[in-house]
Amino acid sequence: MNANKTGRIADRGGAPAILRRAETFLWTSGRVLEQRRFEVLFGRVADGSGLAAALAAYEAGPGAYAYGLEPDIRGPEPQPLAAATALMILEDAGRLDADAVVPILDWLSTVTTAEGGVPAVLPTLGAYPRPPWLPVSGEPVADLLSTGQILGPVLRSGVTHPWIPGAVEFARQGVEAMEHTHPYGVESALMFLEAAPDRDWAREQADRLGKLLREQRMVLLDPARPEDTPVAPGYAPGEYHLAYDYAPSPDSLARAWFSDEEMRRSLDHLAASQDSDGAWPITWAKWSATTEVEARPGATVKALRVLRGFGRL
Repeated sequence: MNANKTGRIADRGGAPAILRRAETFLWTSGRVLEQRRFEVLFGRVADGSGLAAALAAYEAGPGAYAYGLEPDIRGPEPQPLAAATALMILEDAGRLDADAVVPILDWLSTVTTAEGGVPAVLPTLGAYPRPPWLPVSGEPVADLLSTGQILGPVLRSGVTHPWIPGAVEFARQGVEAMEHTHPYGVESALMFLEAAPDRDWAREQADRLGKLLREQRMVLLDPARPEDTPVAPGYAPGEYHLAYDYAPSPDSLARAWFSDEEMRRSLDHLAASQDSDGAWPITWAKWSATTEVEARPGATVKALRVLRGFGRL
């Protein structure tokens, strides 16, 4: 099979080498989902219908998603974290409309706790393989980790739904109460803050979280000196968060947390982290060979988006 039939890589001779290598990896080893996502995000196709169709393969009922859509969450039972991933993909596909969003919010309403938010995972995950950092409780509690990720695209969609006000209030309280947290918790808070209706409040809270992050040393500011930054409790060896994890684009609220030099170092490190096969590695614990294989394409698309956003592609 020639290159023209595997994504017309030859047509992209003028693209940066880092992008060409990543594209080769995605066509060689990516899931259909990431291949379709790459096509939409990097100009291969203008219409997101193929990406939306690829996402539909992971549906587990109206508005519910499972089957490894989020690679670390296995099995056929839908989970809130998978709904967050689905919403982000729908946004990329240009399908973040009432027809797609309302069924997801209807499903989320069935698993929302009295606090107004949703757990990360439900007791139904207990019957299926899962990583050790996703504990299953018989009485799950709402979590900003999942609720914040979900609210970001939902609020940008402009869709109205009875689920949203309670979730927003839960997320507001969760952000305001955040003192001792962990890097993924801050990421999820930022996803909510980027779209929160009260912009003055969002900027104030983002400024507070940035100071908290630096005080608690939850960001590796110099990739050449990892020994200067502790790994968060429960994280894998070398599982650091860098500036671009919090500020994935120049207009991110968290961009103000970092100096130009700190941002440059993080982006240099990201570009240099591309593996020889064109993919980016995952930094979290590898508990299953299959989940690592399925996660690397998504990590690659994410890295490309960051690099392009900062003018590195």
